[in-house]
Amino acid sequence: MKRVYLYDTTLRDGAQQEGISFRVSDKLKITQKLDDLGIDYIEGGWPGANPKDTEFFARASDLKLKTAVVVAFGSTRRVDVKVDEDAGLKTLVQCGAKAANIVGKTWDRQVKQVLETSLENNLAVISESIAFLKSKGLTVFFDAEHFFDGFKSNPKYAINALLAASKGGADCLVLCDTNGGTLPSEAASIISTIGKKVRSPLGIHAHNDSEMAVAVTLAAVENGVTHVEGTMNGYGERCGNANLCSIIPALQLKMGIKCITTAQLSRISDISHLVAEVANLPPISNLPYVGSNAFLHKAGLHVSAISKWRESYQHIDPKSVGNNPKVVVSELSGKSNIIFKAKELGIPLHPHGKEARQILEQIKQLENRGFLYEDADASFEMLLLRSMPGYKPPFTLVDYMVVIERHRRLPAAYDIGAQFLAEATIKVKVDDKLMHTASEGNGPVNALDRALRKALLEFYPGLAKVDLLDYKVRILEGNSGTGSLVRVSIESGNSKVQWRTVGSSTNIIESSWLALYDAMEYFLLKIDKKHRK
Repeated sequence: MKRVYLYDTTLRDGAQQEGISFRVSDKLKITQKLDDLGIDYIEGGWPGANPKDTEFFARASDLKLKTAVVVAFGSTRRVDVKVDEDAGLKTLVQCGAKAANIVGKTWDRQVKQVLETSLENNLAVISESIAFLKSKGLTVFFDAEHFFDGFKSNPKYAINALLAASKGGADCLVLCDTNGGTLPSEAASIISTIGKKVRSPLGIHAHNDSEMAVAVTLAAVENGVTHVEGTMNGYGERCGNANLCSIIPALQLKMGIKCITTAQLSRISDISHLVAEVANLPPISNLPYVGSNAFLHKAGLHVSAISKWRESYQHIDPKSVGNNPKVVVSELSGKSNIIFKAKELGIPLHPHGKEARQILEQIKQLENRGFLYEDADASFEMLLLRSMPGYKPPFTLVDYMVVIERHRRLPAAYDIGAQFLAEATIKVKVDDKLMHTASEGNGPVNALDRALRKALLEFYPGLAKVDLLDYKVRILEGNSGTGSLVRVSIESGNSKVQWRTVGSSTNIIESSWLALYDAMEYFLLKIDKKHRK
């Protein structure tokens, strides 16, 4: 079995994605996690290009890395400067990294029109730059920029550029699909040709502009490449880079090429999500292998099958990549979805009883009224619990009233300085005791929330630690104007756990109440059940 080396460039190429700006502390944290994952080489940035990257390399030497080597990125020397006088190459030597990756031109048109130098001089630039870094004791990778486009334009020159890098002593020649337009079959054919003419180890660096980066990378490995470059979650400029979160499982689980340990592979989903969090981006739910929807099952036929044979609609065991199967319920579900979810939640539901079908019919009716349970597991669980014989709620609503008063300070129609007062009055029963309270808030939902808590805190003091984390409103079928159905989704939580609930009505206050009611009842039954006074 051949050895394939993993090279991560999230901190440099991935950081070129719009919306990503890593701090130095972020880069150090990600470096440590990538080392834990078993990545062989971690490209930290371009020292000298900006203060942040320069500081990163100054601090990276203090990291206690187990296996990973931190790589500094740079460019070949300037075409009109001697190699030992080039400031960029000197910085690569002085930054403290043990390895460097320098990018150079291999497409004849790029050499003539971008570098504005001769083809012959560019070959000297490549060879001399690499030889200089090698003479300083560095491991040197050569990123052959635009290689596949260059090969299609002038195959002889593209190969000569690789030979120049090899002559300089490059440890690996990395073939870059910089514009991301190469098909896997093209890449395979070109790499097969290169392998017959160049003896140095080959690598691949693919961009995802035609949704082919992972496929091109795997095709490259099948044709002899032993060095794979990519980013976590496929981050990168334009459409992104080859996604290591897909490449690594594919290499190990599909191609039998072991790059990291089984234990490390089982952490790849967690590390994927951590990198997203550090990048301040939401995790991409439909990413293969690591996304929260990668093993999601919604169709009743599928759920029925996986309940009997897990592999029937799953191409791998989700646990091998640290993920889990996920079953959601909706109007498209079958009885199997209800039974599967009930089993997950520890709620007894007979597989051949009428309860599951009754619950399914109820869900279909509710979804027709605007409810959506796919991302509101707490509301779904409450629906199940309320259907159980002998269910006793921790409290019941008698009625509520919400009043909103607007104090105008100016006679204008749009008085931005106007003040609003919302007051909610609520009656709830806990056992046989009627609680009648009122509370003010900065809006009707806030007032209702406060009034409900005020009524219940005497019995359930734990509610004081529940926060409303997110509140979303969606108008459904807006052709009814202000009389349209309104769906409200609420995310609630405390310091340990979060849960989501949903409500729907043509009345936004009622929608909010239904979601709020589920959130409070779920907390009292599932999380705080031991803390009643």
